[in-house]
Amino acid sequence: MSQPGRVDKQPGYILHTQPYRETSLLLEVLSRDHGRFSLVARSARRPRSDLRGVLLPFQPLTLSWFGKGELRTLHAADWDGGVRALTGLPLVCGFYLNELMMKLTARDDPEPRAFSVYDRAVRELAGGAPLSTALRRYELRLAQVLGYAPALSRDSRGEAIAADRHYLCRDAALPEPDEHPELAPVGRVVRLPGEALLALDADDYREPATRGHARLLSRVWLSALLGDEPLASRQLLQAIQSLSD
Repeated sequence: MSQPGRVDKQPGYILHTQPYRETSLLLEVLSRDHGRFSLVARSARRPRSDLRGVLLPFQPLTLSWFGKGELRTLHAADWDGGVRALTGLPLVCGFYLNELMMKLTARDDPEPRAFSVYDRAVRELAGGAPLSTALRRYELRLAQVLGYAPALSRDSRGEAIAADRHYLCRDAALPEPDEHPELAPVGRVVRLPGEALLALDADDYREPATRGHARLLSRVWLSALLGDEPLASRQLLQAIQSLSD
């Protein structure tokens, strides 16, 4: 007879680990089809446990578990491979990916696109992609797929974004046509060219100016979503957002 709530061979990542009881681990997991939740890895801290070299952050895994409720039990974990271990500044950026994912997602609320956004960001960090590009893409796309922020192809009037116009991006709302370019934006708002919005909508970060505009937009969006002190280390967020290619 199968175990209640049994799920086999689900792609996933480990966002956080901590000791649990004498020999086990408590895992915070992001899975492709089941969202974010907690797992107990029994006996994973024993010296001879096969899981010791598998349950690593920023590594693609195939996970199997059983149980229902807030805390489930890990049955098996396999390393999928193909991703270099993060070190140095990419590792710090990886911790930021995890913290932002845990801040913006609710447990047991599956969103496969959020998993794909995370998977891409990890692989970009491991593959030597420009850090600021990987992070800005992650921030903006994650906010969009989770439904917190809009697509950037149309403005607040429902009209297509024009490359030769400027727009006010306020909080995480649709861009507003800038009718008063002589006035400086006030509050949680940034003025951006339509050309940049269209590039971001097309996931095109090749131009340095586009990457700079992405940084400004991500600051506005994250400030609206997370508040004044969103992360454990506000200085870490500021340092990461100041990166430039």
